[in-house]
Amino acid sequence: MCLAVPLKLIEIHGNTAVGEAMGMKREIRVDFIPEPRTGEYVIVHAGFAIERLGEQQAKEDLETWEEIRDALK
Repeated sequence: MCLAVPLKLIEIHGNTAVGEAMGMKREIRVDFIPEPRTGEYVIVHAGFAIERLGEQQAKEDLETWEEIRDALK
């Protein structure tokens, strides 16, 4: 099974970017996202942003991830 995680773009440097979610920052590639912009959310799989995601959907998805994380503690 593959999992994709929503991240908010906080820095962009050419085809690389820094995404953030739940206090975690990760360097990712944004080759597949035309004209990426800071502040927008993307779905990340295997280190690549593969799709833009609306803010409301991203927040709902992140809430679900937090619920899973908290249940595993």
